[in-house]
Amino acid sequence: MKLVVQRVKNAKVEVEKKVVGQIEKGFLVLLGVTHNDTKQEADYLVKKLCNLRVFEDENEKMNLALKDVGGELLIVSQFTLYADCTQGNRPAFINAAKPEVAEPLYEYFCKECEKNNIHVEKGIFGADMKVSLLNDGPVTIILEK
Repeated sequence: MKLVVQRVKNAKVEVEKKVVGQIEKGFLVLLGVTHNDTKQEADYLVKKLCNLRVFEDENEKMNLALKDVGGELLIVSQFTLYADCTQGNRPAFINAAKPEVAEPLYEYFCKECEKNNIHVEKGIFGADMKVSLLNDGPVTIILEK
């Protein structure tokens, strides 16, 4: 499982010109699932994400987590995180889990984040989504398990 985590001032995702998920201060998370991923990997990354200390404290040091700043999560599934570009110029997606494996893990991941008392918004799994954000920093972190 792979996460691209972007600290944002705000972010939203639209499907067919309708906003389906929107947050203010927090993280936009792009989430990719590969074949071997299980709830164990999801649990590890939920804990890591929810406790990631990349918000500034009173001394302007990255020392605060989402909960400390009242941050929110916008979690968007993105199978292209497992693109393989080693052969030619057209990416292969054979390392991405099939939807019947990836979608339940995506939903599980979102629910587990909510259990940490963090407001979670989502995209729509498998939809053609338009994601917009105001990156804060910028701070972009890749987490993988």
